[in-house]
Amino acid sequence: MSAANPVAELYRNHHGWLCAWLRRRLDCPERAADLAQDTFLRIITSRDALFAMRAPRAYLTTTANRLLIDQTRRAAIERAYLAELAGAANSLAVAGHPSPEDLLIATQTLVQIGDALQQVPRKAGEAFLLHYLDGLGHAEVAARLKVSTRMVRKYLVQCLVRCASPGLPSGMTS
Repeated sequence: MSAANPVAELYRNHHGWLCAWLRRRLDCPERAADLAQDTFLRIITSRDALFAMRAPRAYLTTTANRLLIDQTRRAAIERAYLAELAGAANSLAVAGHPSPEDLLIATQTLVQIGDALQQVPRKAGEAFLLHYLDGLGHAEVAARLKVSTRMVRKYLVQCLVRCASPGLPSGMTS
């Protein structure tokens, strides 16, 4: 990379390629363009990465994949939140609307789960979402993640421990 302006050079040399790569994966040009911009923004805000980057396309695809996983997790949490609100509204329809306290508890719980999933390995979080949100069994999750069912159980325990202990630093369980 040029020492003069590595950001401009990275963008000029790889933006079009990254957009095309994301369009093939997402099948949505607008979403691909947004994710490409987010990828470059993430790299720009982490300036150290620019100077240590040896394989720009590999770095860009890794960063874009991580952002895509983050978006997928947030969307799953949002769907769960909306489903929880709909369920709460249906169960409380006889008594009226859900109380502000019920909504606060549901929101705090979902935020806690989201934070916990950010602190576990990517596959562990995916296993958690596939099992608890999508309702897949251990064998189905294992097949999707290309791991054993034993590893799926380990991932789920890891996520549940993290959800139950939100204040612990990553890697500590008690």
